[in-house]
Amino acid sequence: MAITTKTLDYSADGITCEGYLALPDGAPAKVVLIAHAWGGQGDNERSKAERIAAELGYAAFCMDVYGKGKRGETVEECQALMNPLAGDRAKLQARLNAAVEFSKTIDGVDTSARAAAGYCFGGLCVLDMARAGMDVGGVASFHGLFTAPDNLSDPKISAKVVAFHGWDDPMAEPDTVLGLAKEMTAAGADWQLHAYGNTMHAFTTEGANNPDFGTVYDATADKRSWQSFAAFLGEVLG
Repeated sequence: MAITTKTLDYSADGITCEGYLALPDGAPAKVVLIAHAWGGQGDNERSKAERIAAELGYAAFCMDVYGKGKRGETVEECQALMNPLAGDRAKLQARLNAAVEFSKTIDGVDTSARAAAGYCFGGLCVLDMARAGMDVGGVASFHGLFTAPDNLSDPKISAKVVAFHGWDDPMAEPDTVLGLAKEMTAAGADWQLHAYGNTMHAFTTEGANNPDFGTVYDATADKRSWQSFAAFLGEVLG
């Protein structure tokens, strides 16, 4: 399917953010918002957006919670960007919600329903979108972080939730996975967990190959999670 791509600036929490839109040609399409990993929005998120638009026929909008031009390359730089927001979930949620609301104003987007997908730190972001009751019908976390926020008291989750998880991910060990399951059940969520054995963090990130750090691409888990993700979007967005 032919697609059009462009960058779009928007405002969130008093800062200018740079979004990236992949839009299938033709009639308005429902949108999938994409939350980036700890380094900020980059080629990986943009390629996911383009694939969603070209293969699945949805619009895809890459969010930016750091601000235009703020990106990390080294571990130290990425931590310096991520940690302040991971430690202030209300601020993070405000920036995410601003992107949700902005997506409703984009030409060519069908605003009747939307979903969200996030990778690594972005997985935590989309789970917070569901926890905070943002206007999304479903969220998908890929090798995400599961730590519950401390600013939401007894949330009730109406969005459908799916987590695609590498069982050997050192950044989300089994106890935290069980914690997420208990949390989602207590919140009344319609939730799923797809766990892949012998699979580490960043399993959908082509080129990831640092087993000492726990980030390794896995083609089989990537393919399986994509197929399940496509089915999930079909259920949420039609």
